[in-house]
Amino acid sequence: MAQPLNTFSSNDMVGIREDLSDMIYDISPTATPLLSALDKVKATDTTHSWQTDALRSSAANAHIEGSDITANAVTATVKLNNEIQIMVESVRVTDLDKRLKKAGRGADLARAIKRNVKVMKLDAERNLYLNQAKVAGTDSVAGLSAGLQAWMATNTSHGTSGSASAGTGADTRTEGTDRPLTQTIFETEMQSCWNAGGEPSTVFLHGDQMNVVLGFTGFGNQRATIDAVKGKIINAVELFQTQWGTVSFKMSRECPSTELFILETGRWAVAELQGMRNFALAKTGMSEARAMDWAWTLEARNEKASGMIADLS
Repeated sequence: MAQPLNTFSSNDMVGIREDLSDMIYDISPTATPLLSALDKVKATDTTHSWQTDALRSSAANAHIEGSDITANAVTATVKLNNEIQIMVESVRVTDLDKRLKKAGRGADLARAIKRNVKVMKLDAERNLYLNQAKVAGTDSVAGLSAGLQAWMATNTSHGTSGSASAGTGADTRTEGTDRPLTQTIFETEMQSCWNAGGEPSTVFLHGDQMNVVLGFTGFGNQRATIDAVKGKIINAVELFQTQWGTVSFKMSRECPSTELFILETGRWAVAELQGMRNFALAKTGMSEARAMDWAWTLEARNEKASGMIADLS
């Protein structure tokens, strides 16, 4: 039906205020499960060092009563190190920022600082998984922290033509041909960790590989059950018990979809030379600038306690 003559409608009105919600919706992922799981320790130099040790293998040990004793050789500890990596984010906003009335937020400077802190943590989570060798910082080269893949040497599984690094953080592993993850591969790596003396507790993996894990034999009566009281269908894995130990699974969006890490988390740490901080930059005009920095490295206390399955399709 047509509008009556001379009806004044919203289409004719001037000055209607903008309808803008006072909320800002952001679903960007911020979880950093590996970074959150590791110990935080203090570094005091741009090259952070630590030591490892190992007992000799068991052997026959029987001596004649009253016999002379010959001293056993003493094996020195092994000294390892990683390089400090400096992460930086910055923001600059005009002085009018604090005077403007905005929807869903106050000052954009404060909002940007909070966002940058989250981004730096995501960068660190990603860096921890990398096949990246350590690089000492110079006046012209940024220092790099060696990632997990550059430390894993003892308990590793690779595709055809793939091989592990030397386990010192100084080199990278060689990538092989991708192959599907299987329960046999996984349990073989669990056994390898156990044989080496490790007691891994957590598996860090991408969601793509979690879909494969859900199909492992043994989960059939647990992962697809119905909670009759709450009316829920459960299709998840909390703990996986093997002959070689029990592990939980933690999905990380920053973990490469082609790698899976079986970690004894207490054997790894993040060493901080400079904890994450927020500081003002010099004011040069009608704007305010702030920067955030973080100087840290990965401490591989003993890679033999953990394992890696690489080159997964």
